Amino acid sequence: MKKLITLSLALAFVLPLFAQDSTKTTSKNKVWKYNPNRANDHFMIQVGYNGWASKPDTINTKGIPRTFNMYFMFDFPFKTSPRFSVGLGIGLGTDNFYLNKQTIDIAGRNTNTLAFKSDTTYFKKYKIATTFLEVPVELRFAADPDNTNKSWKVAVGGKIGTMLSAMTKGKNLMSSKGGIINTETEKIKSKRYFNSTRLAVTGRISKGVFGIFGSYQINQFIKDGAAGSGSPLYDIRPFTIGLCISGL
Repeated sequence: MKKLITLSLALAFVLPLFAQDSTKTTSKNKVWKYNPNRANDHFMIQVGYNGWASKPDTINTKGIPRTFNMYFMFDFPFKTSPRFSVGLGIGLGTDNFYLNKQTIDIAGRNTNTLAFKSDTTYFKKYKIATTFLEVPVELRFAADPDNTNKSWKVAVGGKIGTMLSAMTKGKNLMSSKGGIINTETEKIKSKRYFNSTRLAVTGRISKGVFGIFGSYQINQFIKDGAAGSGSPLYDIRPFTIGLCISGL
């Protein structure tokens, strides 16, 4: 939650500053023309680091968890102030999170509860992969709306997503002494214990087509009661920070 508050405050201060700078650098008689067909981030790709806020210490992780998002966007500029617009789109969001010498039974094959388990045998590479169909919404500001592919841009908003798939993938089963037992790949697909809806707040700052972005999921990643009664609650809230390419 601290990351969410910090991001919101930072963007709240930055947005007016961009507006002031834009006014100073343009002519007093400059009139921004309303152009609904202008270029303004109609296509967006995001690559970043995927973290789990509120992750309990019992979950062991390793490697660099990754996010890849791709969106097609519509841009609706304000007629009275074309530097501001609303972005609305659709796309896919994918996350990969890696466990260290642990597995998770997302299908409930052994028990009716979700648990992160550490055994004497383990997979050398083991990940949880999720894919969401997402609808992002942004309030946008462009310092130069006539040349957005070179302008400073700021956007704040949110996205709602529905889970298309959730999967665990383990490769190279190892013994407790580090020897390879087999090289088979185990894949298990199930959405049973995950919230099928994702709600997140988002923000990004760009200069031309390159920028940085961040997001924070405000609802729980794992369902209430998934761990069973008397077990710890997995109140995990995924967040992402990374690089963004946007244009067209």
